[in-house]
Amino acid sequence: MPDTPRPPQVRLALPAEAAAIAALQRRCWDADLPEDLRGWLLTEADLGDLTEVWYGAVTAPPEARCRVLVAIAGTEDGGAPGATPPIVGFVTTEPASDPDSDPSQDGELGEWLVDPAARSQGHGSRLLNAAVDTLRADGFRRATIWVASTDDGRRKLLTGAGWAADGGHRELGPERDVTLKQVRLHSDITED
Repeated sequence: MPDTPRPPQVRLALPAEAAAIAALQRRCWDADLPEDLRGWLLTEADLGDLTEVWYGAVTAPPEARCRVLVAIAGTEDGGAPGATPPIVGFVTTEPASDPDSDPSQDGELGEWLVDPAARSQGHGSRLLNAAVDTLRADGFRRATIWVASTDDGRRKLLTGAGWAADGGHRELGPERDVTLKQVRLHSDITED
C-alpha cells in the first residue's frame, strides 16, 4: 500500500531545526544580497554562531509574541518512515521595533526567506499567510516588513496580498559604501 502524500505546510520551528534554518539563511544571503554586502555577511556570520542564534530564537524568545515559523516541503509518497521533510523557508514574527510603531498594536515580519531551490512553489505565500495569522492571533492590528528596494518579486507578492509602502526607508550595512537599501510595507490585519 503506497504512503499518503504529505502536502507542504507551515508550522512552528523545532529546536532541532536551528542548524537547517541557519544554513537556509546563508543560502538566501548568497543568492539575494549585493556582492559587497554578501561577502561581508558570509565572512562575519559563522554557521555555528547563526545556529546558536536560531536555537535561542526558538527555545527562549525575548517574549511570547516572538515566533519562528518554518515551511516544510510536501512529499509525493509520504516520505521515508521517521524522515523529516526538508525546511524550505522560514519567517519570524515579533512586535514591531521601529521608533514610529506601537509594539502593542504593530507586529513585524523580521525575516521571510525561501530557499532559492524551492521558490515559485507557493512556500512564500504560505509563510506570509501563516505569519499574518500568527500576528493576528497575538493581538496585533497592523503588520510591517522591510524589503530590499530592488526586490521587485517580493514587493509584487506583498502588494498583490494587499500590502502597501508606508514611506519608511532605511539603509543597513557595516559601512556607508556597503549597504542594503530597504523600504517598509504595511498591512492592516484586523478581521472585518
